[in-house]
Amino acid sequence: MSEQDAAGPADPSAESTSLSALPENGEREVETTLRPRKLAEFVGQARVREQLELVLQSAKRRGVPPDHVLLSGPPGLGKTSLSMIIASELDSAIRITSGPALERAGDLAAMLSNLVEGDVLFIDEIHRIARPAEEMLYLAMEDFRVDVVVGKGPGATSIPLEIAPFTLVGATTRSGALTGPLRDRFGFTGHMEFYEPVELEQVLRRSAVILGVSLEADGAEEIAGRSRGTPRIANRLLRRVRDYAEVRADGRVTRETARAALEVYDVDEWGLDRLDRAVLSALVRSFGGGPVGVSTLAVAVGEESSTVEEVCEPYLVRIGMLARTPRGRVATPAAWQHLGLPPPKGGTPEATQSLFD
Repeated sequence: MSEQDAAGPADPSAESTSLSALPENGEREVETTLRPRKLAEFVGQARVREQLELVLQSAKRRGVPPDHVLLSGPPGLGKTSLSMIIASELDSAIRITSGPALERAGDLAAMLSNLVEGDVLFIDEIHRIARPAEEMLYLAMEDFRVDVVVGKGPGATSIPLEIAPFTLVGATTRSGALTGPLRDRFGFTGHMEFYEPVELEQVLRRSAVILGVSLEADGAEEIAGRSRGTPRIANRLLRRVRDYAEVRADGRVTRETARAALEVYDVDEWGLDRLDRAVLSALVRSFGGGPVGVSTLAVAVGEESSTVEEVCEPYLVRIGMLARTPRGRVATPAAWQHLGLPPPKGGTPEATQSLFD
């Protein structure tokens, strides 16, 4: 499910009736129905939503495609959903691709040449686009033209190819990895923030109606508190709790049912899963709280260094259970407390040492 998975159609009660009649033949179709279709249905991100609404309404009044849009932020917050909403609000078609898929300039040229005026081109993980394709994108974004090189060597010729005016929507989880020239060509940049628990409860209530799940208020509160501020995770947990409620309970998702279900799926009250706890446990029990290098920590839990660094560490740092220092990773007193262990006397001074200590 992508990015926000937050809200459904304007009349979710009608949608839930049709979905309940569908066979449970995989969740991709259901995930698609959880996407909001209009800005008014999009939960959270109030500032970005307001800014984007101004950009779209102004362009519609002037009868021109809106400026190119860049959406940045951590995974699961609604970047893909917003790109589809932009196309929906403009009554335009959307073409979807990703940065890693555009390895050659020819790949991008073929896609651009097939665009119709007013189309929306969505490039996910745009920071990973190949350099030749990126350089071609510069001209396409500014002048709606691409230069196709025919032949090689001294006999090569450049043929200009006009393309229809379009709106590029780029999504990135690493805005710092974008080159300056590419970033500067976007007329609007929206940064997605993590959601508050109250906002996640709204997401869960909408999704529960669409999925036909009987979700109690305390059940939504329990799931939202374990969702790491991310709608994608909240909806995933809701579906797993629904499974548990249908098989081992009366079908209603209450606080007690949610707690029992998430215990089965190894999601604790902080939203930590098995791997998160394994990292903390190895850091505390095997290395005395650190400091320890990420590669050594990854070996200790049997995972790749990139997995520990990109999947586990961001959330552990955000909730204050792990600190990155020049000497390595260090467990904070909160990590010891979460594992039910007494922190070392005097704390962990390494966590506060500077580079020159």
